[in-house]
Amino acid sequence: MQDNYSDEYFDHQVITVDRKQSPIRIDKFLMDRLERTSRNRVQNAIRSGAIQVDGKDVKPNYKIRPGEEISIVIPRPPGEGARVLAQKIPLDIQYEDDDLLVLYKPAGMVVHPGIGHHHNTLVNALAYHFGEQNLPVMDDNQSDRLGLVHRIDKNTSGLLVVAKSDYAMTHLAKQFYYHTVERTYLALVWGEPEEDSGTIIGNVGRHPRFRQKFTVFPDGEAGKWAVTHYKALERLYYVSLVQCNLETGRTHQIRVHMEHLGHPLFNDERYGGDRIVKGTIFSKYKMFVENTFSIMPRHALHAKSLGFIHPRTGKEMHFESDLPLDFQEALDRWRRYVAGRKAATNNQLD
Repeated sequence: MQDNYSDEYFDHQVITVDRKQSPIRIDKFLMDRLERTSRNRVQNAIRSGAIQVDGKDVKPNYKIRPGEEISIVIPRPPGEGARVLAQKIPLDIQYEDDDLLVLYKPAGMVVHPGIGHHHNTLVNALAYHFGEQNLPVMDDNQSDRLGLVHRIDKNTSGLLVVAKSDYAMTHLAKQFYYHTVERTYLALVWGEPEEDSGTIIGNVGRHPRFRQKFTVFPDGEAGKWAVTHYKALERLYYVSLVQCNLETGRTHQIRVHMEHLGHPLFNDERYGGDRIVKGTIFSKYKMFVENTFSIMPRHALHAKSLGFIHPRTGKEMHFESDLPLDFQEALDRWRRYVAGRKAATNNQLD
């Protein structure tokens, strides 16, 4: 019996060994049941602990027994014919070794090639970078993923980790699946959340009418399970600086969850943040907001920190990145504006 769960970068499957199954090595058993997956990838997944039997780690030569339950978290195979052009595009690499690299992606850079974005993506840059290093070919390092186990939106800035080997990719995929990767984002949102901190739980899926958008299905009748923890770091009446920590990683998750809470991201055109959500429509205020939009012409979201266990060494790795200039300038403008309004109000009271 086999149950499947698929995400963008990996599959989770649970296979219950048939009662009539004769003992056989687990790597050989799985080779017949996993599509377009090499024996090397299966063995790497077993060694990394991404494949377990009855909740326990095993070795590739372990012989399965009838009735055992095999849990599998394994990177998804690439699409057929998915090839990318290697392009010499500068990468802001924060850390690199033989197994992985951590990089800073600027806002405006698309991660994957796709419709309208065949060139100048992060994957095009990685293809060139890996080619320069003469890396051994992974099962899918010529695909449109090229070692990615997560991503951030085009107009989101911040940190990403990229695997450089099958073993690292499988190990990192397991960490993302079991929610042990620490991901902290900073968002500038409209208004002030009622609570200083909280958790947003609501399935996220593609909007039934507007296919370019995602939405929350609070009753869980559609979409995928999604959990975002948030904390209000700075309240500026009209906007707030909010820290978001992802437990799951659905497409547009923070943007959708914050809109669902009634606080869309500042200048998020897809989810209603590119208009005045909080404040008056008087011309002076409207001009201030429009000028701030022009300083930060994208949604205000930054992947600030990233933490995970190194696949090879077992060491805890943690990386931080500063707010980019446009985000920092927009935030400072709001600080000055609110401080000015408070000063003017105090002068009137004196």
